[in-house]
Amino acid sequence: MPSRWDYLFETKPIPMMDHLLEEVAKLLAKDLTQWPPPIQEIDLDVGGTFAPLFLEPTPRPGPAVYTEALRLSRWELAREFDAYDDYMRNKRYLERGLAPTDRLTLLFLNRWLVEQMLGLGEATEGRVKRPLMSQVLDKVEAKLRLVQPPPSGLIV
Repeated sequence: MPSRWDYLFETKPIPMMDHLLEEVAKLLAKDLTQWPPPIQEIDLDVGGTFAPLFLEPTPRPGPAVYTEALRLSRWELAREFDAYDDYMRNKRYLERGLAPTDRLTLLFLNRWLVEQMLGLGEATEGRVKRPLMSQVLDKVEAKLRLVQPPPSGLIV
């Protein structure tokens, strides 16, 4: 008679890189559930633009801001600068349901996500390259969708 643990012996081992990417995605998704996400330090020369987000309490952005920040971050990691530039120059975020006031938050989240991914690349001595970083962002987006509350007015 098979034991209840037999399925563990029959499952394939998870490659270390897949496990790492999954764990990173979990951590980032958890960080993004708080607003603002945790930051190590603010360089006022570089990040001073984002100071208003930290100087006074601001409400957590809506799900669309996170979705669009992830889109921009993927483009940046893939070095799709034309798509990124077109998006920002033509204010495509407005077409995606964001308000003009969401621009600063969008750019902050984009910068935060890209910095997290580049930090991961550094920490792994280049073993996690940009295509894998994009996979992490895909996983983060899927996890964020799972934790989003349903739109108000709906009974679940």
